[in-house]
Formats: sequence, C-alpha cells, structure tokens
Amino acid sequence: MFNRTNSTDYASGNLSANASGNLSDLVLGVVLAGGLSSRMGQDKTLLARGDSRNSLSMLDFSKQLLRDSGLNDIIISGDNHQVPDLVKGAGPVGGIYSIVQYCISQKKLPKAFLILPVDLPLMTASTLQQLRLKGELSQQATFFQEASGKAHNIPLYLPYNAYLELYLAQAFKGFVVKKGEKNGPSIRSLLKQMPNQSVTLPHTLIKNLTTNLTTNLTTKVNTDSVLFNSNTPKDWQRAKQSF
Repeated sequence: MFNRTNSTDYASGNLSANASGNLSDLVLGVVLAGGLSSRMGQDKTLLARGDSRNSLSMLDFSKQLLRDSGLNDIIISGDNHQVPDLVKGAGPVGGIYSIVQYCISQKKLPKAFLILPVDLPLMTASTLQQLRLKGELSQQATFFQEASGKAHNIPLYLPYNAYLELYLAQAFKGFVVKKGEKNGPSIRSLLKQMPNQSVTLPHTLIKNLTTNLTTNLTTKVNTDSVLFNSNTPKDWQRAKQSF
C-alpha cells in the first residue's frame, strides 16, 4: 500500500468505496516498473526526485502522480512489485498483459487503465488528468503527441475492451522471448488494433532547452517537456535541472 498518499493497493483487494462490487466505472492506475534499467546502470524506480529533505523515489513519485490525477486504485507492474511479468523481457506490452491477466484472475475488471512508465520525472498530475478526460470522453485509447507530430505512446489511457483482449491473446499465444533478448510487442502495434487518438500537448509544455552539463557537453534536449524520458545518467542529470 502507498501510505503516503492513501492510494489503494489494488492487488490487496482493498478497493475504494465507490469501486467495490461492480468495477465497470473504475479507471485503474498502472505504473510500469518492470524494466531492467540497463542503460541507467541502477534501478530507475529508486532514483530520488527532489532535495534530500523532500525527495520521493521515482516509483513513489509515479504513484503520487496517479493519485493526484484523481485515481484511488493503483497497481505496480514488474518482477519486484505487485504483479510480476508473466512473460519475461516482453517490454511495456508484456507488463500490460500481466496486469490484464491479474485483473481477470481476481475478477476485478476496470473500464480502463491509465498507464504511466516509471521514468518520466517531469510529468504532472494535471497532464495525466487531461489524458484521462480525453480518453473517457472518446472511449478510445489515448496518448500524447508533441506539436511537431512526434507521438509518445505512453503515458496511455487504455480502455479494457474486446480489442485489447483479442490483441493480447493473439500476441502472447505461444510467445517466447529468447534469453538475453527484449523483443516483445510494441505499444504501437497494440494501438493499431483498436480505436485510438492522439492528444497534442499545449505548446507551453514543450520547449527545447540548452543544458550545460558538468562535462561541458552542450546538448539540446526536451527537458522542459513533461514527456521527457530518463533512460541514462545524462538524461537524469538533465531532468534534475528542471526539478
């Protein structure tokens, strides 16, 4: 349970009062935390966001975002967390597959998932709230794109429906990841099989900055974008400039 924000530990069966029994109106928050963090060189879920007095791990920060966006029920995907990967090395879609199978086994079927990867240190709750609203109004899988047209397939509002069930059943029927490889289905391939839409972020949230790192390397990066992804130590240092 994430006591800091009083969010519900979905895997424990302790659902919010308005979601007990019939869960057809529930949006389940999902943090994807099953990556190997190989490029970062350390577990990304444990990276501390903030100063020493007010820091949150990236995992706790991600859960806080979902909670502050209006969700009461949150679950964590990953081998060291609530729902282990059923198919090892299958990437984000493998994590979604594991979550869906868990929900089916527990007979806790949400109307949709709001999916957040654990490595977006500049994401905001209001941005996730916007994504959820657009998805709920359209009842379509909904993701962000930049004003330039570049798509970001996660974070993702993902309705639980027959399209999703059919895709996952077909994608993981007899699916095996070879040892040492990461070649799971892509989010893009999933989206192609269901109604979907992209939402353009306000231009004020996407601004290129020039960041001078301690190595004196000057690099133009989207560190002012809520969609900035931290995969490497350099990415993390750049993101910290905006905390």
